[in-house]
Amino acid sequence: MAIDWKGVFPAVTTKFGEDDQLDFPLFEKNLQFQLDAGVNGIILGGTLGESSVLSLEEKGTLVKFAVEKVAGKVPVILNIAEGATRDAIELARLAEEWGAKGLMMLPPMRYKSDHRETVEYFRATAKSTSLPIMIYNNPVDYKIEVTLEMFAELADLENIQAVKESTRDLTNVTRMRNLFGDRFKILCGVDTIAMEQLLMGADGWVAGLVCAFPAETVAIYKLTKTGRLAEALEIYRWFMPLLELDIHPKLVQYIKLAEERAGVGSEAVRAPRLTLIGEERERLISLIDGAIAKRPVLPEYHSIVV
Repeated sequence: MAIDWKGVFPAVTTKFGEDDQLDFPLFEKNLQFQLDAGVNGIILGGTLGESSVLSLEEKGTLVKFAVEKVAGKVPVILNIAEGATRDAIELARLAEEWGAKGLMMLPPMRYKSDHRETVEYFRATAKSTSLPIMIYNNPVDYKIEVTLEMFAELADLENIQAVKESTRDLTNVTRMRNLFGDRFKILCGVDTIAMEQLLMGADGWVAGLVCAFPAETVAIYKLTKTGRLAEALEIYRWFMPLLELDIHPKLVQYIKLAEERAGVGSEAVRAPRLTLIGEERERLISLIDGAIAKRPVLPEYHSIVV
């Protein structure tokens, strides 16, 4: 399956049971919830997927399970967040073997690579696989920026096709377009500026709160891209207090709590993360439940073609 890098791509959470094992029934329930809303792909093992605490075996099981349940409706994409280039290459090989149709890639973990090292990390991995790749550019959280100059050096690699734009600099969408035209597809990577990035020409949205509110996320995307801005803005303004959960250090706990309150997930996280307690949890529940109580009535968006 070739990937059309546009639309809404949920960075799904990993579901755990009380025994800290993978909760496949709940994972399947959320996958179906996303598909029913009309998402365009599924991303596994990202920040929200708690990649750093998943074993290699668990990643493989998750990919194969998702591929089976999605049944070709949308591509399944695996995130690569490795410290060693050889480990990134091996995970890319395994992802293809497991049935993933694409990769999302962060720069090297734990070591702050320089320009040359960052480019070579992406280049070596891309050359090792036939899978299409979306580079995850998030210098705020991961401390390495994939600069415009780096993208220029990677442009000859045909399978590096897209960027998850998470620099939080809106002008970067325009800079990418000015320099590269449509060579790289651009997907919003920060929920709180997603509509703005779409208006500036981004092709899609790698979303977080979509995990709990997929219909609203897809509706905003489609309405914005087809010029129905007043309708999109009404939903976006309602959504903003929830979208701000995506830019907090505890985004995993916050978004999982939102999934639980929406009836499509649980609060369970894997240590060292801990579930929320006390005033913090009560404050979040009040915010989430208050938003759910005022959930907007969505226009019929499934038939909108972008």
